[in-house]
Amino acid sequence: MSNIRFSAIEQTFGRKPVKVSEEGMRSELYGKNVFDKKSMLQYLSKEAYMAVKDAVEKGIKISREISDQVAAGMKTWAIAQGATHYTHWFQPLTGFSAEKHDSFFEKLPDGDVLEKFGGGQLVQQEPDASSFPSGGIRNTFEARGYTAWDPTSPAFVYETTLCIPTIFISYTGHALDYKTPLLRSIQALDREATKVMKYFNRNTKKVLPTLGWEQEYFLIDAAFYKSRPDLVMTGRTLLGHAPARGQQLDDHYFGSIPERVLSYMRDLEIESLKLGIPVKTRHNEVAPNQFELAPIFEEANLAVDHNTLLMDIMRKVARRHNFEVLLHEKPFAGINGSGKHNNWSLMTDTGSNLLSPGKTPMKNLEFLTFFINTIKAVNDHEELLRAFIASAGNDHRLGANEAPPAIISVFIGEQLTKVLKQIKNFKEGKLTPDEKTDLKLNIVGKIPEVLLDNTDRNRTSPFAFTGNKFEFRAVGSSANCAGPMFALNTMMAKQLKSFRVEVTKLMENKGMKKDVAIFNVLKSYIKQSERILFEQDGYSDEWEKEAAKRGLSNNKTTPQALKIKLDPRSIALFEEMEVLTREEMEARYEVEIHQYYTQLQIESGVLSDLALNHIIPAAIRYQQQLVQVVSGLKELFGKDYTKYAKEQITLLSEVSDKINRLSSNVRKLKSKLDSAYSMKDSTKVAAFYSEQVKPFFELIRSDADALEMMVNDELWPLTKYREMLFTR
Repeated sequence: MSNIRFSAIEQTFGRKPVKVSEEGMRSELYGKNVFDKKSMLQYLSKEAYMAVKDAVEKGIKISREISDQVAAGMKTWAIAQGATHYTHWFQPLTGFSAEKHDSFFEKLPDGDVLEKFGGGQLVQQEPDASSFPSGGIRNTFEARGYTAWDPTSPAFVYETTLCIPTIFISYTGHALDYKTPLLRSIQALDREATKVMKYFNRNTKKVLPTLGWEQEYFLIDAAFYKSRPDLVMTGRTLLGHAPARGQQLDDHYFGSIPERVLSYMRDLEIESLKLGIPVKTRHNEVAPNQFELAPIFEEANLAVDHNTLLMDIMRKVARRHNFEVLLHEKPFAGINGSGKHNNWSLMTDTGSNLLSPGKTPMKNLEFLTFFINTIKAVNDHEELLRAFIASAGNDHRLGANEAPPAIISVFIGEQLTKVLKQIKNFKEGKLTPDEKTDLKLNIVGKIPEVLLDNTDRNRTSPFAFTGNKFEFRAVGSSANCAGPMFALNTMMAKQLKSFRVEVTKLMENKGMKKDVAIFNVLKSYIKQSERILFEQDGYSDEWEKEAAKRGLSNNKTTPQALKIKLDPRSIALFEEMEVLTREEMEARYEVEIHQYYTQLQIESGVLSDLALNHIIPAAIRYQQQLVQVVSGLKELFGKDYTKYAKEQITLLSEVSDKINRLSSNVRKLKSKLDSAYSMKDSTKVAAFYSEQVKPFFELIRSDADALEMMVNDELWPLTKYREMLFTR
């Protein structure tokens, strides 16, 4: 196979992984419920199989006749796997997957029935689109939307349903999902990267991004989860005093996995393997009850589908084990939040990783070309990249407890920094034979040795080079990977397009040889991108000041971060690369800003309810007990009672003060909410919630958490951190 996208399917679903005998897994499980190459060869005619192959490799449209053949074979296979229904599985702008199940059952006019699934049902469906977020692209009464089959991501059977990965678009053709712009960005990146690859390897016919995500998550006992209205309604604890023991001993990280958790992980891995998700790594994370799961790298579109599917599977499997999975970026205050590191690289159809150096100077010049162009792309669009990881949940995480800061910077390590400085110090223009030799042998030629010894890491960097890939560490754990990935793909496509124009100009106007022209352009990019490179502590106050001097953005809240999406330069970028239209870009801004303030609106309501109906009544009951104690001491000791009731009176005073202040702040919060309800402009509403409403969360929490440490444990109505975080 010459095409990386089809090869990804072959590699993911066609090969058997290493057996994991200690867990009782068999390699035969891998891809068991996936309509992969092996299944297609068995259930499709050669003509139909080749049509699917051509659709995947070359983008050739499948005819109606062939689609009927594919549908018939897919239905026969799915029924053999126990499927009774089928669905177009898509990823709307809700952030979750969506599905509408239809049975294969059809009734004929004469009363007989049959199992039917034709090419029409496979290729396209018309789900009701009225209740999905559209950001104003269409009115609520305009319900029509279309799902269309994506043959590059194989169909699969989950439980008793045949799931067909699809895009989701409006009646007017606008993208209403994550997959459509991702596929467009992959196409744009392939187009521009393949053109650049003609400088190095004319046999390259395709370049596609790969993605290896690392999914962090918390597990807590289902009973504790159900006892916390804030977790159920918002995904995070709005109240809760930190336990005496948190993560300060560093004993949970990579520690022995608790037996009950390991049982869950085994079950999850089995379900994942059946669906072709190539899970490989599992371990304890830093915080108590925090864990991580990571797969083998895949082509980006397939990897995104697998991660989206996995998040659904994680929740369902957890309930079998009486667990709940928490994917919120910051479910517990004071300990690590959860991210989803997106490891991104570029792969050719010949199997070459463009971010991995080779043994020859030309191969290393190829590496430097894509390496430096990536840095330049991030430098030029750092604020936009920050916008694509913005969410209410990630606002709590960024910049705290090993999560990277909101300032986007690139870490490349000490050794590669030296290499770039050496290149920058070469004079511009044509190189003498001696200079070319020095460059090739002493700088470019030694890059593999540099990377071999380059073992330093920077956990505070949001975008770090880690040997043969860039790790985008700032993505939130609940996010759909497609957003940051199609943003990065688009930026890189534009950058490679500009690079090729500049190289061509030097070759044509100044008569430079190809490699000299490439070198001169790369040298200029190093100078232009120095501000984005940072190797030190991203948490420090000094870095905030330094970043401001460098002109880097530091948008700490989602409303601040999202504004760049409406910038004419951002819209022009996505339009030029044919990834998003102006209408689609503006619509996504509206959807995301609405999701932000709606989340805060929900949290405000839940917090008010917890304070008024749970915390304050419990504190008042304790207050009454203290009053009775003080009254009893007064009755017993008379006017000298204060000598014996000193601590009780002090405690009573403190509890009373906190009840009063808590009640006052809840009233103020509710007043702010009333003001927000009357506002119409979504940008102003989001800013109001961020600046006027959100500060009350901490004020209310401060007094509630203090009361938790005062009120009798038997009276406290909420499950505490020390109970939730140390279940086994």
